[in-house]
Amino acid sequence: MKIAVIIVRILVGLMFLASSIVVLFKLVPTPPLQGNVKIFMDGVNAAVYLLPLIKITELVCSIAFITGRFVTLATVVIFPIMINIVLFHAFLSPGDLVTVIPLLAGVLFLAYVNRKNYITLFAVK
Repeated sequence: MKIAVIIVRILVGLMFLASSIVVLFKLVPTPPLQGNVKIFMDGVNAAVYLLPLIKITELVCSIAFITGRFVTLATVVIFPIMINIVLFHAFLSPGDLVTVIPLLAGVLFLAYVNRKNYITLFAVK
């Protein structure tokens, strides 16, 4: 089980690392967007700070996943971004959902493995 956790953690980290580096450093030209995806991305780009904030957050969390430090915190921080990625692909770009589902499964797996660390978050005092 420990080896599976390490493999999943590193794979999730590498996927987020690649995604954030490609967008932050504009390594790949943006493909032409159409329809609701274009409208959504125009809105995200109109809020100038939003995309860099998301990608920097992904970068920091990916480094945490790869190094194995602060994995519990990184899982909590990346989860809202992951939900938005899944919903974006579910509603606006369903064809790409195939690549997102394994990433969601990896994040959920890491959350499940570290579930004992979240007990204090939900303790009623």
